[in-house]
Amino acid sequence: MSTFHVRSGRGPKGDVFSVSKTWLSVKLCFIVLLIQAVTFPAAAAQNITGLQLHIREQDVVMDNGILQVTLSKPAGMITGIQYNGVDNLLEILNEDSNRGYWDLVWDAPEIKRKKGEFDRMETTNFTVIVETENQIELSFTRMWDPSLEGKVVPLNIDKRFVMLRNSSGFYTYGIYEHLKDWPAFNLTNTRIVFKLRKDKFHYMAMSDNRQRYMPLPDDRTAERGQPLAYPEAVLLVNPVEPEFKGEVDDKYQYSIENKDNRVHGWISTVTDPPMGFWQITPSEEFKSGGPLKQCLTSHVGPITLAIFHSTHYSGADLILQFGPNEPWKKVFGPVFIHLNSLVNGDDPLKRLWEDAKQQMEVEVQSWPYDFPASKDFLPLDQRGSVSGRLLVHDRYISDEDLPGNGTLVGLAAPGDVGSWQFECKGYQFWTKADEKGCFSITGIRPGTYNLFAYVPGLIGDYRYDAEVTISPGCDKDVGTLVYEPPRSGPTLWEIGIPDRTAAEFFVPDPNPKYINKLYLNHTDRFRQYGLWERYADLYPHNDMVYTVGVSDYRKDFFFAQVTRKTDNNTYQGSTWQIKFKLDIVDKNNTYKLRIALATAHVSDLQVRINDLRPSNPHFSTGLIGNDNTIARHGIHGLYRLYNVDVPGVQLVEGNNTIFLTRTFSTSPFQGIMYDYIRLEGPPSSKGNNLGFSSK
Repeated sequence: MSTFHVRSGRGPKGDVFSVSKTWLSVKLCFIVLLIQAVTFPAAAAQNITGLQLHIREQDVVMDNGILQVTLSKPAGMITGIQYNGVDNLLEILNEDSNRGYWDLVWDAPEIKRKKGEFDRMETTNFTVIVETENQIELSFTRMWDPSLEGKVVPLNIDKRFVMLRNSSGFYTYGIYEHLKDWPAFNLTNTRIVFKLRKDKFHYMAMSDNRQRYMPLPDDRTAERGQPLAYPEAVLLVNPVEPEFKGEVDDKYQYSIENKDNRVHGWISTVTDPPMGFWQITPSEEFKSGGPLKQCLTSHVGPITLAIFHSTHYSGADLILQFGPNEPWKKVFGPVFIHLNSLVNGDDPLKRLWEDAKQQMEVEVQSWPYDFPASKDFLPLDQRGSVSGRLLVHDRYISDEDLPGNGTLVGLAAPGDVGSWQFECKGYQFWTKADEKGCFSITGIRPGTYNLFAYVPGLIGDYRYDAEVTISPGCDKDVGTLVYEPPRSGPTLWEIGIPDRTAAEFFVPDPNPKYINKLYLNHTDRFRQYGLWERYADLYPHNDMVYTVGVSDYRKDFFFAQVTRKTDNNTYQGSTWQIKFKLDIVDKNNTYKLRIALATAHVSDLQVRINDLRPSNPHFSTGLIGNDNTIARHGIHGLYRLYNVDVPGVQLVEGNNTIFLTRTFSTSPFQGIMYDYIRLEGPPSSKGNNLGFSSK
């Protein structure tokens, strides 16, 4: 007999599902619960008590008969989670303030600090917002005043915690507010942290193919581990469990994009019964940087994170900067902390993970929630929707408009083309277009937005010219939109796939001294430590040369143009060559070189045509990027597209060479990753007689 604790309640009235949700949401939730009830009949027989709230001198306890959550009062720290016979799932060896908490990193522009100020957001006031037989909602607040200037981040902070009847978990969300006459400040990071018991939780899961037993935090200590090129990466030389010996542990190996960051967490197989602790994010509307922004998830500790804003894989471009007279308010969350357990069942790792995914689907379909009591969180009837169709027009691909199949379409604050990947202050709402290019975005908060899109397989970004204003209850149809990607002439040759990553290029095997076993024979092989050093192993003296029509970018184009370490422990740049032949050259017209970068870190990319000697390059990006993607085992950061005019007089009939020089080389982590490179001929009505030869 197997038992899962599953949620069967939803709204404050105790109804199983809110009638305000769509029939699709109701249907999905019903199917999930029906499957679980049939498969795990003991769950239906549980005698779940009503909600209870215990307010004590130093803390407050929310109890719904399935779990108990203890929060310090008035600081609002999560000090205990009791579940299924375990008195506390959080690390009991830690101080109460270092178990479960919200935090942020900030600085004041006029105060010079090497790093921002870390703030665990201890609050000063506690209020019971809702206390009924079906819902408890608690508020922990800290209000700012001028006497705190320079000492505390100038924000009013309201941390909310919600427990529903019959729910195997709890919700938390936060409301940050900066008033108009308050001082300027910068916000670089804000998140929720859960530090679980290391004697209980040893197995981590974040996707179907990214889950494993994890080392202990003890293995990262000086006695058992060897720090590598930066503190986050540690070689396990004498781990408690010998199976981890020789592996590298680094939290950045478990990053994920916002659009895919729906559920992750930990499983305990040493408890009886086995149980899971899961962080579920039902929407990315409140996260910074759009759907492709990457954030940390869970990592050795055992630690589980819900990150709302960070500068990882982007750098200073994503620092939230507020002026001295800039009002702002934003709701982060809610996110759901889901607990599940399995009694006498086979394969607990798989079954607990599958249940967590099913619960995630329920939460996603229930968004936006109808139970948060704050007026700042808007339910569905106070939001609007937008729909339309996106087509692609590129006459060098087809004479007809093509449907934008798989296009990511979203609303974000008004800005330049592609500005959504830098947008942090507002909300973003994204969806994927179907095979006909049709899209529909629901649950949009009222406001004024630009509609953005990018099409996998094409370069550039789309922005709808007119701003889109959303009002409560509106259902706007923007009609048929047509994206014309950057294009001047027919393709003479191309390298890579325009998908905003460098994943298609050659990613080498890691140094066998520095491996993570999860990523051996894995699609995400780029997540191995130290791959930047492999370039010098493969090209110890001469740089990469790629010959169009002969070379294969999957085998011959290194995934990152990085520095090379010299014998005297300094670093030097590199110059890559792209060789190609042209049978005919139009000297009177201009060719176009498209260079799409997947990421850049403290680099200047210089382009020269057929002559490496000129001190002044034909084109230079200037110093760009602070993404730090290479050190953090990513395959992309911020997307950048450069369109370079190449006068026909600089090309020759026969053999040509484009030189790509990356300068600024003081560390092993500087470099760029290419997304896609294309050379276009002069404008042509039919795209024939291009003069390109692959021989």
